[in-house]
Amino acid sequence: MAGRVSGKVALVTGGASGIGRGVAERLASEGAHVVVTDLQDPLGAEVVTGIRKAGGKAEYMSHDVADEAAWAGVIAQVKASHGRLDILVNNAGIAIAGSALDMTLADWRRQTAVNLDGVFLGVKHAIPLMRASGEGGSIINMSSVGGLKGSAGLAGYCATKGGVALFTQSVALECAQAKDGIRVNAVHPGLVETAIWRALPDPANPGANAMPDLDAMAARTVPLGVKGLPSDIASGVLWLASDEARFVTGSSLVIDGGHMVR
Repeated sequence: MAGRVSGKVALVTGGASGIGRGVAERLASEGAHVVVTDLQDPLGAEVVTGIRKAGGKAEYMSHDVADEAAWAGVIAQVKASHGRLDILVNNAGIAIAGSALDMTLADWRRQTAVNLDGVFLGVKHAIPLMRASGEGGSIINMSSVGGLKGSAGLAGYCATKGGVALFTQSVALECAQAKDGIRVNAVHPGLVETAIWRALPDPANPGANAMPDLDAMAARTVPLGVKGLPSDIASGVLWLASDEARFVTGSSLVIDGGHMVR
């Protein structure tokens, strides 16, 4: 099936790499005009170039999701250029690993600012533009399996992602009560091949980080025995963004190869 989000305007934060890039490319391939935002400007421009070469529609905006003024500016630009917003994917996120006893308050607040404040600000500023069209919309907030259960050494990260999960449910109910046609759902990826894994400590080199062997990790911890790819998460996001999920709101879509039920 092609054109599942044809004619829709989508905004994807953190779209320059990893899951965000996969989501942006998939939505564009299914007919959406995708606004890619990130702070990695060269990579973001590269994503947009690739989408256009493949026949899709996309543009890039430099964007700090923790900055409310930046959100107001991005939404104003989307309104000026397109007059509407149909899909918001609050994907931007960071991971700062370490014991809760050792984490600095500055790191705690930085992680919360991106992972949780960024989602709040996206919802706050995007919903009025979505409502203006009178046609509803779909908001997909990127949480994690770490937002459903704790993990030693990732207390701060899990706190932010758990917050995203419950925030999503609450906003979904607010939109349902308003009868505005906006659906709000969360996606919880498991072990997926992205650069965020570089934030984890390297056991062989204290004080340093290293990309773990995700294939070996998946073989040990994922029931399906394989790691996920950004495209796997993008498929779930596409479904939630499309009219096929018209009766889905306040849900948590877990895409983890069975990790949560092992």
